[in-house]
Amino acid sequence: MSASPFVFPGQKSFYQGKVRDVYSFGKYLLMITSNRISAFDVVLPREIPYKGQVLNQIAAHFLKATSDIVPNWLLTSPAPNAAFGLACEPIPIEMVVRGYLVGHLWREYKSGKREVCGVLLPDGLKENQKLPNPIITPTTKASEGHDEDISIKEILNQGIVSPSVMAELEEKTYSLFARGQQMADDKNLILVDTKYEFGFYEGKIMLMDEIHTPDSSRYFYKESYQTLFEAGEPQKQLSKEFVREWLIANNFQGKEGQTVPVITDEFVNQISERYILLFEEITGSKFTKEALSANYVQDIYSQISSFI
Repeated sequence: MSASPFVFPGQKSFYQGKVRDVYSFGKYLLMITSNRISAFDVVLPREIPYKGQVLNQIAAHFLKATSDIVPNWLLTSPAPNAAFGLACEPIPIEMVVRGYLVGHLWREYKSGKREVCGVLLPDGLKENQKLPNPIITPTTKASEGHDEDISIKEILNQGIVSPSVMAELEEKTYSLFARGQQMADDKNLILVDTKYEFGFYEGKIMLMDEIHTPDSSRYFYKESYQTLFEAGEPQKQLSKEFVREWLIANNFQGKEGQTVPVITDEFVNQISERYILLFEEITGSKFTKEALSANYVQDIYSQISSFI
C-alpha cells in the first residue's frame, strides 16, 4: 500500500485506510493524505503525484467554508498533505447525496432498478439528467472491502443511529450539498454528487474526513452541461469517474478474479493533472506544488505538540 508509517512522539495508534494514514493522539487525530488512489474499493498499484496535497487542501477549503452549517473536526493543517483535529467517534454510514443520474446510480438505473437505497426513481430518465430533487443514498462504511448500499429505513431498523440523529444527518447533508452546489456554481461548475462522513465528539454531531474533493465528489462544467446532455454525449467533468471508466473499459470493477490493468506513466500523469485542475477550478486559486520537508515528522510535531 505504501512505505512504512511515520512514528510521532506521543502517538497512541496508527491506522492505514485506502488513501489516508491516521495517527491517534487520544482526543486528537493526525490524518496524512497519501498519493494512493482507490477505485471500486481497491487501492490501485500506482501513486498519483500531488494527489494527497490536492485532497487535503481542497478539504480544508470546504471545511472552513461550511463550518457555520455543522462543526467539523479540523483544527490545523501542519503540512501540505496533513490535517490535525478532533478524534470523533465515527458514525458507520456514509451519507451519499446525488443531484444527477450518473455513476453508480446510473449503472443501477440502467440495469433496470427503480429503487435505490429505498428511493424510488421514475421511468424515462437519461444518463446525466438532473434529478427532480437531490436524493440521499447512504452506504455502509466498511473498514475493508466494499461499502454497501443501505436505505435510511434499514439504518433505523438496524439501530445504527436513532431517528433523531438520522433526521439531523439528513438535514445537515442536504444543507452541505446546497452550499457546495452554490460554491461550485460560482465557479461555473456543477456539484453533481458527493458523500459526507459524520461522527460524535462530546455528544455533538461533527463533520469528519474530506469534503467536496474529487475523491468524494463529482463535478460537471456548467457551461457545456445542457448542450452535451441534449446531444446524449458524455459530460465534461472533473472527478475520479474517468479513472473508474478506464478501469471498466479494461475489464476491472473490483470483482473477484479480476486483475487491475497495467497503469502507464502517461495515465498516472494525466490523473495528477486532472486533480490539480480540479483544485484550481473549484477553489479559484493557483495550485502550488509543495515538496514534503526533509524534517517532515519534526515539523508536523512542532505544530501539533501544543494540543497533545
